[in-house]
Amino acid sequence: MNTTENDLLLERQLCFGLSVASRSVISAYKPVLAALQLTHPQYLVMLALWERAPRRVKDIGGALLLESATLSPILKRLEALGYLTRTRDDADERALAVDLTPAGTALRQQALAVPGTMMARLGLDREGAMALHRSMMALIDAAAHANDADTAAGHTSAMADN
Repeated sequence: MNTTENDLLLERQLCFGLSVASRSVISAYKPVLAALQLTHPQYLVMLALWERAPRRVKDIGGALLLESATLSPILKRLEALGYLTRTRDDADERALAVDLTPAGTALRQQALAVPGTMMARLGLDREGAMALHRSMMALIDAAAHANDADTAAGHTSAMADN
């Protein structure tokens, strides 16, 4: 097989490697987060709130790149666990403000062990984890720009067709 033919090997597909890596890493988080009674998506929401609370649902969705329809059930479950509250925003009654409860704030202390535990489970040191994170963020940024360019090209093409 020549080089071009090898490009179609499954093992060379970026999408395959990222998909398997994502599932594998999230699976490795499961037992660690179970001790906190959190799923991985719930953990991400809590991280966003530990950075800044209260926050609007739209703001949390933007930080996590999640749609409101995906985020709402996660927030409901976290509220049922007693980790957060959802109330109408005083400044805009159409918006929901999400805030931590004392239990949600206290959970942060337990969560401080998660990053170190995960680095150990994945065989990474802090520098390696940060390098991997930088690479992933650059890839996310590149994909977002590619998607923006595709959307703009589609919009321009649709306008030209009219």
